[in-house]
Amino acid sequence: MGYFTKEFLEFFRALEKNNSTEWFRENKSWYETAVKEPFYRLVEELIQRIHHDDPKVTIAPKDAIFRINRDIRFSKDKSPYKTHVSALISREGRKSKEAPGFYLQLSSHEIMVAGGAYVVEKENLRKIRTKIARSSKEFDKILKQPDFKKKFGTLQGETNKILPKEFQTIARQQPLIANKQFFYMTELPAKIITGNLLPDVLMEYYKAGRAINNFLREAMYGKR
Repeated sequence: MGYFTKEFLEFFRALEKNNSTEWFRENKSWYETAVKEPFYRLVEELIQRIHHDDPKVTIAPKDAIFRINRDIRFSKDKSPYKTHVSALISREGRKSKEAPGFYLQLSSHEIMVAGGAYVVEKENLRKIRTKIARSSKEFDKILKQPDFKKKFGTLQGETNKILPKEFQTIARQQPLIANKQFFYMTELPAKIITGNLLPDVLMEYYKAGRAINNFLREAMYGKR
């Protein structure tokens, strides 16, 4: 089923030109009808589908959806609102950018889909690198899966120039061990947003990243 109409795209085009509290208040009903309510239902369906694949994903949509308000405290850009909606579906939801999950972001320009571990704390970074070193063939096999390569290419993220000594040898064969982030992402055309196949398309991308998410989750938390 379709969730969004062209009103979704038109709202964000208008918001880009009128990003103020006054304008948003005047158009709040437009936002709620064309954006907030259908996005909630979309995320609800995705959570249900992902739950069938991973029963430990039991969050509610409110636990996954990010606020549209921007945090402008330390930003030179004082625009009060984001020009997109976004959600992070995982066992922990949006409260953890470290736990591997499925991120989606919809705007008038494109759909962004992503996954993996975006913010990795020191101890979990050591655990991921240790698993890569010990299971390098498994890691390499996952990254070479045709669907993952076609949809995402490879893992991305900032790297450390200097690695602990225990990982320096394996880094010659597997440079990604030097990463301090392990995420994948791609962008899709905005026209998909108003189509009937949006949930199906998003689930295809979720499934393409499932194996690397599982690898990272097992590295950080063990089998659970």
